[in-house]
Amino acid sequence: MIAQPGAVPERTGRTVSARAHHFRGSLGRFATGVAIVTFDGATKRHGITVNSFTSVSLDPPLVLVSIARNTRAHDELAGRPFTVNILGAEQKALAMHFAGSPGLEPHWVEGTVAPRLSRVLAYFECKPWAAYDGGDHTLYLGEVVDFNYRSGDALAFASGRFTTIPESQLGVEDLL
Repeated sequence: MIAQPGAVPERTGRTVSARAHHFRGSLGRFATGVAIVTFDGATKRHGITVNSFTSVSLDPPLVLVSIARNTRAHDELAGRPFTVNILGAEQKALAMHFAGSPGLEPHWVEGTVAPRLSRVLAYFECKPWAAYDGGDHTLYLGEVVDFNYRSGDALAFASGRFTTIPESQLGVEDLL
């Protein structure tokens, strides 16, 4: 059976809170990369650690990030150019800095359309393309106007913990 948008799922004796916790835990079994969305807000520069990032289209080049509505910088991102910074395995402290555990101030690079972070594994500078309601998140699509990558292992997140994806497991560019 296909669920209809907005339909209330059946309850199986679990409270909604316990069900939400279990749902989050189930989603956490899917390993993801770790990225930081950076942009210039109305009064200051922002960064938001995310693990919900995906490519959408090659022509035009589009990417999507999902930003929680309760994130302090959420409202300022609307309509602004942004950069998706993909983190290397050695950049856990940077992920934590923008996830609410501030550490050393990061090194910024002035991008073509939006600020980015220095020495990340890859980056995608984007012009705003569209924004969609995603429940307690907003789905921001960006048109990629500049990008690049470097060699190195990737920082990943699975089951509530950071982990590493070795570079030997990354990329199939030479096969395409």
